[in-house]
Amino acid sequence: MMIEVLKSKIHCVTVTESNLNYMGSITIDEDLMDAANLIAGEKVQVLDNNNGERFETYIIKGERGSGCICLNGAAARRVQVGDVIIIISYAMMDFEEAKQFKPHVLFPKAGNKL
Repeated sequence: MMIEVLKSKIHCVTVTESNLNYMGSITIDEDLMDAANLIAGEKVQVLDNNNGERFETYIIKGERGSGCICLNGAAARRVQVGDVIIIISYAMMDFEEAKQFKPHVLFPKAGNKL
């Protein structure tokens, strides 16, 4: 049996930009991506602590060390710069494998820094 489990989580980062005129996605500082075991193009769920919005999009790499968290395209309408969000990805795995799996959970500091 396969189940979907938490793979990666960036907990409580601050939205630094929104770009309505971009095709879509979330831009994430590459340092945060590496620390949370996320890759470009990966599907993520975004949860906005300020307004309760929950939506899915995909990741594009942001400038390393910049602290950038930018919502692009339609997602830009669902957040405000300064909102605190949680970024989550999930993975499908065998039930027994899932029992042993340890997700990468990241708690960034002020300025979205490690």
